[in-house]
Amino acid sequence: MNTKLKIALELERLRRRNLKELHPLRQLFWESTLRCNVNCLHCGSDCRSTITQPDMPAEDFLRVIDSLTPHVNPNKVMVVISGGEPTMRKDLEQVGAELRRRGYPWGMVCNGLLLTEERFRALRRAGLVSLTISCDGLKDEHNWLRQSPIAFDCASRAIRLAAADKTLTWDVVTCVNQRTIGQLPQIRDYLWSIGVRDWRIFGIDPMGRAKENPELLLTDEQFTYLLDFIKQEREAGRHVSYSCEGFLGDYEAKVRDHLYQCAAGISVASILIDGSISACTSIRGKYYQGNIYKDDFWTVWENGFSNYRDRSWMREMEPCKDCKVFRYCEGNGMHLREEDGTLMLCHLKRIKS
Repeated sequence: MNTKLKIALELERLRRRNLKELHPLRQLFWESTLRCNVNCLHCGSDCRSTITQPDMPAEDFLRVIDSLTPHVNPNKVMVVISGGEPTMRKDLEQVGAELRRRGYPWGMVCNGLLLTEERFRALRRAGLVSLTISCDGLKDEHNWLRQSPIAFDCASRAIRLAAADKTLTWDVVTCVNQRTIGQLPQIRDYLWSIGVRDWRIFGIDPMGRAKENPELLLTDEQFTYLLDFIKQEREAGRHVSYSCEGFLGDYEAKVRDHLYQCAAGISVASILIDGSISACTSIRGKYYQGNIYKDDFWTVWENGFSNYRDRSWMREMEPCKDCKVFRYCEGNGMHLREEDGTLMLCHLKRIKS
């Protein structure tokens, strides 16, 4: 790493240390349902051993929001409704309207299948301010990954609706696999042709259904190619970025708008379908911090999450034990830690020079 990058990383490290002490809640995920209308090959829901549960009643979630309100500025806490597929909930608009009435901006991540123009307008009236739409390739590849013959057309319809709305904050996320890694320029051209101007690209992690499907996981060479593609796109003036996870060495500041950080448990929390209090919704049960049905959320946020805010315990495990850049990476994303603390993958080790 060059001197300029090292200085930037040291400053970021100091900023992150201060953020851990303050731990201001800035993003709250709600796993509102486990129901979904597709059966994606890469779904991470299988990463937890859980039985299917009914949707969390809206009043239970809103009760947590009300308990939170005296301690935060609602305008500065983004509520992200996730699933499953959140549009499966028929009361989504009612929940959104209640969040807006309480002063909380809210958004959602969706696959687009149920996002008709009528539904989109209703959600916008209910206060939807942020939307992420999944589009994982061109038609054949997207439909294959999503296991639905209509998934691509529905995602495209949702993207066009978002693109026509000039005040909505929105983006498209693409999970790249071995079938699509060679099609990135064509996927880009299609997305740009229907109005996308903010594109986030993810690799697929070895968890959930993807764990036993090697066709979904990029090789080290393909991963490096992905980072090079993003770097070149950004140099060409297009707003393309790699996902938030993983310290990327010399690619830092070249493939994202920010330097690497894992904000889980530091400024990001989640309420899971069974009431568990966690950080990102993909994090393992061992790292849950409580449950809304027996614990006060704010008390947990203020006094819990110690293994998120002090990650020195990761230093005792491979491959972090002898890593020279642990001070910047701090053990990678919490969602990549198994129940026993094992790290599923190290992004830096995957990068080919």
